[in-house]
Amino acid sequence: MSMMIRLLSRNNSSSFNNLLTRCLHGASSDETVSTYSRLLDRYNFHPPPPASEDPQKKPPKPQYRPPSSLEGVKKMHSSLPFDFRFSYTESSSSVRPIGLREPKYSPFGPDRLNREWTGVCAPAVEPKVETVEGGGGEDPKLEEKRRKEREKIQGPPLTEAERKFLVELCQRNKTKRQINLGRDGLTHNMLNDIYNHWKHAEAVRVKCLGVPTLDMKNVIFHLEDKTYGQVVSKHCGTLVLYRGRNYDPKKRPKIPLMLWKPHEPVYPRLIKTTIDGLSIEETKAMRKKGLAVPPLTKLAKNGYYGSLVPMVRDAFLVSDLVRIDCLGLEKKDFKKIGAKLRDLVPCILVTFDKEQVVIWRGKDYKPAEDEAEYPPSFIHHQGL
Repeated sequence: MSMMIRLLSRNNSSSFNNLLTRCLHGASSDETVSTYSRLLDRYNFHPPPPASEDPQKKPPKPQYRPPSSLEGVKKMHSSLPFDFRFSYTESSSSVRPIGLREPKYSPFGPDRLNREWTGVCAPAVEPKVETVEGGGGEDPKLEEKRRKEREKIQGPPLTEAERKFLVELCQRNKTKRQINLGRDGLTHNMLNDIYNHWKHAEAVRVKCLGVPTLDMKNVIFHLEDKTYGQVVSKHCGTLVLYRGRNYDPKKRPKIPLMLWKPHEPVYPRLIKTTIDGLSIEETKAMRKKGLAVPPLTKLAKNGYYGSLVPMVRDAFLVSDLVRIDCLGLEKKDFKKIGAKLRDLVPCILVTFDKEQVVIWRGKDYKPAEDEAEYPPSFIHHQGL
């Protein structure tokens, strides 16, 4: 093609210019109309309009959006009379955090629950004051409402023969139905698992291991308070949770599920630079002395720690410092153990160095009076 253009341009410049003009601007209007008419008569052909003369422009292509499971989901209305938290046994409304690690994104998903997420919990009552923990403590009317609902579902108390029969049905060699309660304690989604087991059986076995076993009284309280059930047996960390005489699986409450685990808020430091009532030199000397004290016990990972509090109380009768060997445990686990010991014994935290929990009984130490470790209903059934 290029060779032909060069030859035409050399031989006859005028003919070349005419050819180039016809190629660029098209043929004359008469020739174009005659060509169109021949095509129309022979092939019934209608040429498309030029792109420049098209009055209607195509709309822009919509931007691609990946499919989402959150679209088309209606907002869930829950009437359960307690605040929704990620963990009920490992968190407390009385301890106020000092900050949040993330924005207040609801772990239930955007616009999926009729409760506002405060960063720590989703309160059952709309918080009047915008604080970090969601308006302070829980409404006392909610606790009374839960108590009445639980009494209605439980009905008359179990006899000793009925209790033994339920415990026998929940033995390891009889059933595989079991709820595993680990370092996070009684989580919110675990309530839904318990109700799913109660749909097919009257009682379910709950296996408790790790940090929550340090305070089994707290675990039993929240299991009965949040599920309206009753703990009819306890052997170390194994519990048997009974659903109640008047329980109807068709009327089970709706539990909105958390889609992810929210970040824990920021709490004040457990160990300060100096211990209250001591100088800096005395604090350093006590920490050095505490690390040299023989360990009271060595805690196994994901073990049962139910006897640790009585052991520490007995050790404080003969020694003012106690060291607990937590070698191999995660840092957040033995920090939670130290915080629980501080409230249950009670005692003063000295240090967490070298994966050791060192506690001091204080200057004015008084042995704690033995309190009932379990709820009255549980003591009645166990004959304690």
